[in-house]
This record gives sequence, C-alpha cells and structure tokens, in this order.
Amino acid sequence: MDTRRLILFVIFSFSIMLLWDAWQKEHAPETPVAQTAPATTGAPADKPQESDGFSLKKGERISVKTDRYAAVIDTIGGDLRQLSLLEHKADDSSGPYELMSDASADKLYVAQTGLKGDGLPNHYQTFTATQTSYALQDGQDTLEVRLSAPEEKGFSVDKVYVFHRGQYVIDVRYEIKNNSDKSISPSVYYQIIHDKESNQGSKMMPTFTGGAYYNETDHFTKIKFDEMAKKDVSITSKDGWIGLVQHYFVSAWIPAGNAERKFYTTKLTEQDFSVGTMVPVGEIAPGTTKTVDAKLFSGPQIPAELEAAAPGLDLVVDYGILTVIAKPLMWLLTHIHDLVKNWGIAIIVLTILIKAAFFKLSASGYRNMAHLREMAPRMQALKDKFGDDKQKLQQAMMEMYRTEKINPMGGCLPILVQIPVFISLYWVLLGSVELRHAPFFGWIQDLSATDPYFILPILMGATMIIQTTLNPPPTDPIQAKVMKIMPVLFSVFFFFFPAGLVLYWLVNNILSIWQQWAINRMIHAETVAKKGNGK
Repeated sequence: MDTRRLILFVIFSFSIMLLWDAWQKEHAPETPVAQTAPATTGAPADKPQESDGFSLKKGERISVKTDRYAAVIDTIGGDLRQLSLLEHKADDSSGPYELMSDASADKLYVAQTGLKGDGLPNHYQTFTATQTSYALQDGQDTLEVRLSAPEEKGFSVDKVYVFHRGQYVIDVRYEIKNNSDKSISPSVYYQIIHDKESNQGSKMMPTFTGGAYYNETDHFTKIKFDEMAKKDVSITSKDGWIGLVQHYFVSAWIPAGNAERKFYTTKLTEQDFSVGTMVPVGEIAPGTTKTVDAKLFSGPQIPAELEAAAPGLDLVVDYGILTVIAKPLMWLLTHIHDLVKNWGIAIIVLTILIKAAFFKLSASGYRNMAHLREMAPRMQALKDKFGDDKQKLQQAMMEMYRTEKINPMGGCLPILVQIPVFISLYWVLLGSVELRHAPFFGWIQDLSATDPYFILPILMGATMIIQTTLNPPPTDPIQAKVMKIMPVLFSVFFFFFPAGLVLYWLVNNILSIWQQWAINRMIHAETVAKKGNGK
C-alpha cells in the first residue's frame, strides 16, 4: 500500500468513524425499559388521565422575573407556560432564549404538575394568586410565588414556586391541608409536555430532542418520540429524575426523597407527548398538613450546575461513545478559558497542547512520509522498469522498503491513533453550550455556528492543499487527481461545521504543516549528505 492510498484510507476511516458515531448517537437502540407489574400497596398510582382529550386552556397570566429567568405561570393548573433564559440568546440573537412556550401548537413546551385524589387540584384546576407580577429584588436571594386552589371536599391546597438567584433550579412545593374527617393518600405528578418536531437540529447537523430519565438501576436512558408513539413507557423506580433533553438545554423533574415513583410517557395527540413522574404523597390524617417537595431544573447543560442539581443529570451532556476522552478534554478546555477569557483562544491553546502530546508520534509518521518523498524518483524508476508487471513492481518496492528500513504503514498508524481524540473534540465543540454564541474575534461572533463568510473553511482547504504538496508525489494519475480534489471537497464539507470545530482543524493543520516541513528539510539534508558521502 503506497502513501497516497494510506492517506486516502485515513481520511476515509476518519469520515466513517464520524458518521458512525453520529449514527450511534441518533439511531442506536435505547436501553430497554421494563414495564411495571400491577401497582402494589404503597406503589405510585397510575399516571394522570386526559378524560376529554388533551387541551391546554389558558387562564390569567402571572409574570415572574429573576436574574436568570423571565417566566409566565398560568392560573390554569399553575403551569409553567413560558420560560426564557436571560443569560442565553435566541438562535437569531434577537433576545433571550425562549426554552418553554405555549404560544404555538407546533412548538409546545410546558411544565405541569398536579395532585391525584378526590377533591385535590390537578392541572386543569384554576388557582389564584395575590399578584400578577413578581420580580427578584436587589439583595433578595429567593422569590416565592404562591398559588391557592379553592377548597373542595375539605381540602385546601397551595402550590408554591421558589426561584433562586443564580440558579436554574426551581423549587415546587405543594402544601396540602386536610380539613375533612377522613384520611387520604394522594399522589403527585410532575410532567413536561413537548411536541415531537421542534428543536431537532438541521439535516446536516441533527440533534436529539426527546425524553430521558435516570435512576441507579437503568442509569441514563433516552426515550425518543417515535418510541413514545408506539407504546407508552411505564417504569417503577426507587429514585431518579425524568425530563426533556434537547441540544444545549434540559428540563428535568426531580422529586424529593427516595419514595417509590413511576416514570411514564403519554401520547397526547399525534404531535404532542408528555413525559413525567408520579409519586405517592403518603397518608394525610384529618386536621394535618403535609408538604410535598420537588425540583425543576430548566436551563443550559452546564456540567457543574447539572451535577449540583441531581445525581446523573450531568449525563445529558452527551459526547457519544468516546465520553471517557471527551470529558477530560472539556475539563481542560474550560480551565484554559478561565485563564484566557476567550473560547476561540482556548480552542487554539487546546489544539497546541494536543499537538504537543502527539508530537513524537506524529513525527514518526511524517518521517516515514519524508523518506518516501525522497524515494519518489526511485519508485518512479521502478514503475518505468517493470511497466504493467504489478507483481514484480510490488516485490521490488518491498525490497526497497526493506533495504531503506522504511515502514510503508508508518505514516498511517500515528494518525489512526489520534482519531479517537479528534472525534471526542468534535463532540465537545458541537455539544457544549458554553460555546453557543461565544465570540472569537472579528466576523466570528458565534463559535457554535457556521462561519458566515466561510473564511475559516477556505483557509482550512488551503492548508490541506499545502499539506498535499509536502507529501510524497503520487505515481498513479488517478490518485493525483483525487488528492487535488480532496481539499476542495473537505472545505465544502466544513462549510456546515461550527466555526469552533473548523478553527481547531485549521490550527491543527498549520501546526502539522510546520512539523512536516521541518522534518522534510531534515530528511532531505540527510539524503543529500548520504549522496555526498557516496552512500
């Protein structure tokens, strides 16, 4: 196998691995979910039912503003109907990023809760509040929004939201007072409603949007909307959370304590689904009040904040099958950013460090290619000598490799070893919310988006052309044509990649050119010296 075929093989292998890893992330079978047996005493009750079909009625609106959120709570069910993240821009940078909304049936994203029990308020109950607008004031660390349901059958219920300064965790609390003459054992449910079409990424860069849950038994498991459409999920668990995952962001209901709970999904319409959890409240005796707590994490997928919110929530930051490599890379990239305060510069520094780590390994590969480059005239002479006799030509070339102590595979192996690192960094740069709308300089104002003027992909293509000139010249005319076209094809391919990823490849190519050029000069000097000595 000559050098050109090795290079083509490496490029093809790397492309296949990228495509396979992407396919695995989007299409690999999910972990099978066990269906629960009939509920036993103390087990969570069944999920909430939509007796008259799914509908999302609207009542009065209550606005809430904190340092991180602009939210809207509806008095119908006390639902969280709109949620904007003030520290994150919309995709078009026109304002804050709207994570939740009920403004459009095509893009539905709502957080609901309710109680299941005779006389207790569900998500269709109308609540009242003392204010229609709440705001977190300077010097205030928490903001409480209290909603009250009308007393029915001797039960009075308050639903309380508690927002925290500097946090993406919202406490949701039910205060249930039993004024009747009988004990009750209700259940509480928490669910997220989402349509199946929005936030799915682009055709070139598809992303996962769907349900997900975590417990110690099954660990982190995704649930696709297509799976929900085929069959409702029903899982009994002793711990964990359930939520809705999309690119960069996540919302998850985290019940308090270790009470047995049920995770469920429901197909509400052909377009809309709910993912949620049902938890038993326990007995509430006459004349007593019981408080039921849960947390709603709703915000960006920042690992440190996810880890602080709940065990396993950080797993929503999905770096694919090479997470074991990707996580340390992201950790290092984050710490570099803390020093340089610019994600683009942090990517450049990380690229240099990775290149330095593989410097000796790369050098051995480039040294092999440099030797092959110096041997190009002799290889052409062998081809002219043996003509179409492929067998004799191959034997003569192998003899020349053996005499000169050159491994024809030596230029391929070092690059193959680095491919897992390249793929890991690809997913880090593609999936890290920290790079979303992060500016570099000049025309690059969002490292997670494509270069608006395609300057970086064009420069990367130019560096690939330079690299081909440093490699051994191909003796086969077809290979020569392919190698001339390859940089152009890869440049077009990278037109659709995030600017941060293209920046990494560009810097890596520049460093590789420098290293390969230096080694070529060294090997050429050695060859000239040998000829001068008559060797």
